Amino acid sequence: MTERIQRIALCLQYEGSAFHGWQRQARHPSVQQTLEEVIAALDPHRPVRAVAAGRTDTGVHAAAQVVHFDAAGPIPARRWPRALNGRLPPSIRVRAAAPVPAEWHACFSATYRRYRYTLYNGRAPNLCLAPWSWHRYRTRLDETAMAAALAQLVGTHDFDAFQRAGSSRSHARTTVQEVSLERHGDLVVAEIQASGFLYGMVRLVIGQLVAIGEGRLAVETFTRRFRHRARAEVKDAAPPHGLCLLRVGYPRAVFPEPAWYDCQPRFDLRSSDPPEGLPEFAPGEASMGGEAIPAMTGSPPIR
Repeated sequence: MTERIQRIALCLQYEGSAFHGWQRQARHPSVQQTLEEVIAALDPHRPVRAVAAGRTDTGVHAAAQVVHFDAAGPIPARRWPRALNGRLPPSIRVRAAAPVPAEWHACFSATYRRYRYTLYNGRAPNLCLAPWSWHRYRTRLDETAMAAALAQLVGTHDFDAFQRAGSSRSHARTTVQEVSLERHGDLVVAEIQASGFLYGMVRLVIGQLVAIGEGRLAVETFTRRFRHRARAEVKDAAPPHGLCLLRVGYPRAVFPEPAWYDCQPRFDLRSSDPPEGLPEFAPGEASMGGEAIPAMTGSPPIR
């Protein structure tokens, strides 16, 4: 009897702090391993391999990650969300599932990925925001300067300056399609949409933008590092918990729009209490302020 294989696409959410990223790890829990084990229990007829549109790093969240796998059992696509959610941990949820053609690929069929980074720029800590944002509380961020720097990334460029060491890519060219950076009270929210992202790219960019917003880095220096691919000067990355894979786009929508398009709620703080204006620094002086910017490669502070 011929085995009937059906390719299933899933729209997946996860709270990243519980996992060492999407990709399966030898000694640490990952989203991929957790999902594959549950799929295998429900469909034990063939080996399971779940393929994601983007391989998020340790601690990074996803509002609408897209995954595909091949199933041989009798479960129809529409029933996979309920079946999986009944067995997955609370930190992972399937929002939708759909049958797709055998040649469709969660990663290679995608036309874009969009990430959102949330900065909390209020004086007082807020536990309701802490898991989803980076708290910068000593200086009022200059969102105008940050937005001006971010806008330079739009287009097809070599982004080697914003690629974490250890990448297996043969080149660093990709196309940034859209960017935005806006202040909403004490929240500064940045979004970057691209055809693809380099290893650690968004967190390195945000680390540079925060240095600009706090007056520790000139926009002109950011431009030089970007244009001249000065990777050795870009070592400090924003922490992962402020970053969320917002959505993945395809030539034709796979899921109903409410399931995937903009599923990370925006926080709405009715009151605002930002820090004072930008500090003055002596030439060559740098102060990290707030939470320390974690170094990806054991680097000194941004200068």
